Amino acid sequence: MGYPSVERRRVLAAAALGRESGVPGPDPDNGEPLRAVAGEIKDISPHLIIIETPDGAEERLVIAPWATAWHGKEAAPADLPAGSMVVMRTRDGRVVERIWADTTRITGTILSISGRRDLTVELDCGPHRGHRTVVIPYRASGRLQVRHPKFEPGYLFDAIGIRQDGTSLAMLPATSQPPYPARAVPTPPPAYAGLQSRISGPATWSDTFDEEERGAAYPMLERSDTGCPDAGVSCTGLPYLAVGSLLQVRNLCSQRSTNVPVVACGCVAGRFCDRCVECDASPRGRVVELSPFSYVELGGDLVKGCFNAQIGLG
Repeated sequence: MGYPSVERRRVLAAAALGRESGVPGPDPDNGEPLRAVAGEIKDISPHLIIIETPDGAEERLVIAPWATAWHGKEAAPADLPAGSMVVMRTRDGRVVERIWADTTRITGTILSISGRRDLTVELDCGPHRGHRTVVIPYRASGRLQVRHPKFEPGYLFDAIGIRQDGTSLAMLPATSQPPYPARAVPTPPPAYAGLQSRISGPATWSDTFDEEERGAAYPMLERSDTGCPDAGVSCTGLPYLAVGSLLQVRNLCSQRSTNVPVVACGCVAGRFCDRCVECDASPRGRVVELSPFSYVELGGDLVKGCFNAQIGLG
């Protein structure tokens, strides 16, 4: 995912606009830093987890006594199976406090639905991500359809689930489904006009970024810059930015902020004119879609799916 020479684009854009080139990374005033770690479980006990990282290194981390895990449902960390792919949030770089195992997010427009008990849903996940198939187990279908009342082709779908034997299983609704078809996004309020220095709204995450990538997908990118005919759609009235721009993202729930580069087009996120109700109700309209690492290091919970955010230029 993403576009080449993101760092070079950012530096050139800052020079052209006559402003300082910001530095990616967390705000030093955040306090105790959070670190995201990913890998495959090689061995795990109630107190220790051994993983193989994406670059093939072995890493041993201590599991805090208060740590929790999710693998389709809440679980004790020691009950996670070897071979699971995990994303973990750590403190002090070595102490694990939260583990998400085999977690995935499935976001797109419904193309078709089939099945009687277990449902198979075909999704259009946008021009950058293609089509995707997700299975909704019968036991999860009730809570998903309650939050997706327009469970039919042409409407948006967003769920949290797990990867199992090469199949994506949707287990939880990520947010409530917008009531309009995917191609009928409401227009932004005229008062917005992209003039605010800081804009608030839901920040979400996607697992379509590269492993261990820290970055963001943003809805309002120039179509000529991204080659995406679906870019430039949002009900929030976001300003146009270019790939390589640096966004300052602040989690209004954890009060943590970081500068992340815009590395991809968030054209699917821009079609969701929904709210996030973590710690307070946000304004409508997703303002940024983060990589799992950036999301977790800002204090976000992958299972909850969003946090209230405020964004500006980094």
